[in-house]
Amino acid sequence: MTFKDILKDSFLKNYELMNLETVDILIIMGITALLALYMFFIYRFMTRKGFYNKAFNIALPAVALITAAIIITIQSSVIVSLGMVGALSIVRFRTAIKDPLDLVFMFWAISIGIICGAGLHVVALIVSIIVTAVIYLLDLIPAIKDASILVVQTNDNGMENAIKKKIDVYAKHYRIKSRNMTVTGMDMVVELSVKEGDKLLKDICALEGVENVSLLDHDGEVTF
Repeated sequence: MTFKDILKDSFLKNYELMNLETVDILIIMGITALLALYMFFIYRFMTRKGFYNKAFNIALPAVALITAAIIITIQSSVIVSLGMVGALSIVRFRTAIKDPLDLVFMFWAISIGIICGAGLHVVALIVSIIVTAVIYLLDLIPAIKDASILVVQTNDNGMENAIKKKIDVYAKHYRIKSRNMTVTGMDMVVELSVKEGDKLLKDICALEGVENVSLLDHDGEVTF
């Protein structure tokens, strides 16, 4: 017997195969489907205040079921498992997930598939309940108001101090992001956190020489 044969026999002995009957497979896929549907409705509930991506939500249960099927296949055959690893290693996903919460749900779907495929249904159920509770409780915490962008256009390039005085009344902290000054006027961009934005706009508009003023909300990724 060669060294190659010894290594092969040792590997096969240490690799425990799982011989699943059709009923067992159906039970695993059924439990996975139930947990995936649960996650489907949780995602729909959590995105009620924002943009709901139905295609992504449909993809979540599908990912969980496909992952569970892969895990079942890997546990049933050594040859198939090695081939599956090689096939999956060349897969490249090009779709970018912009919302961090979507990324959480995607990992949740994959985890459900892996855990259920391994036969640990109770673990998958506990994980789903804990993840739901954590997401829901953290969602109840009020968010800090994001900074806003104030854009002021004037026909007088000497109005910066007057505009600053108006801003001081409504905002404790602000930062001038840019100034664009010409002979006949000035454009000014200010980052600030303000609660009474409508009153601030009215006061600045009342200044003589102001042509246009806008208040924009942003998520902190705007640069000038």
